[in-house]
Amino acid sequence: MVALLAIAAGALVAPQVYAFGSDGDATVKVVEVNGMIDSSTSQQFEDELRDARHNDSVEAVVLEVDSGGGQPASSERMYTAVERTTKEMPVTAYVDSIGASGAYYAMLPADEIYVSPSSSVGSVGVTGPAPAPTGPSEGQTAPDKGSLHPDDDRAGTELIQEMFIDSVMEQRGDKIDLSREEVAHARTYYGTEAVDNGYADQIGTLDDAIHHAADSAGVDSYDLEFNRSESSDIGILGLEATENGEVAIEDSGGSSINPYQPQLIAPEVWHHEVAPQLPDSDAGATVGGDQQ
Repeated sequence: MVALLAIAAGALVAPQVYAFGSDGDATVKVVEVNGMIDSSTSQQFEDELRDARHNDSVEAVVLEVDSGGGQPASSERMYTAVERTTKEMPVTAYVDSIGASGAYYAMLPADEIYVSPSSSVGSVGVTGPAPAPTGPSEGQTAPDKGSLHPDDDRAGTELIQEMFIDSVMEQRGDKIDLSREEVAHARTYYGTEAVDNGYADQIGTLDDAIHHAADSAGVDSYDLEFNRSESSDIGILGLEATENGEVAIEDSGGSSINPYQPQLIAPEVWHHEVAPQLPDSDAGATVGGDQQ
């Protein structure tokens, strides 16, 4: 009985693998990008793509994106993993509800981006707390060793912003019908708008993205492998509905998002999930958007 309970508990927390197929020799692997992006998210994502690259039966990958972004470093790791995978097989991305900021960054190298008509796409900007200087720390070897000037803080944030824009222009510069300055404004677009301005390629469904990935790989008969975790059932903003219909903040308990650091997070996600952790004096600042 103890062994059975242990197995059941493990099944609840481990990623769930679903295989659907047509007895083909090839496999199209669907990899999820869900919720807030942090080091744990990026590690699991990298592992999934590494497994796909080392599995001779996997002919194509589909990224199923439903995220408003997260940590810059973690988003960059995911970007690199996608870029590496595209050199070995077709990669198609699909956005259901939201693929913005760090999540949009992560899927940029995909060969094709499918979006639902009402999805939110883009937000090429950096969000974070308003920079504030700190006083000198007692016991340090220099009078201002522990201090940070607001100009230095803002310069670092703007560097992340410029790297983000550079990646957008590198990966989709020939498709985007917007100037660099317009991209830097960090707007979020509906799916239909994103296709019109070049942030995305096609309006479609997850099935459309899967079919395109398989077609790009030149396979007609294939199996489908879905890798999903239980966290897929949590809303993108960490919001849940209680029994009486009221909305409550879902406490993930394990998020490593630091509210005092710049983040590649869509503004609406920042204001719902991260800003409440900050004192009123640390108002949010957006680089590339309207709020400063």
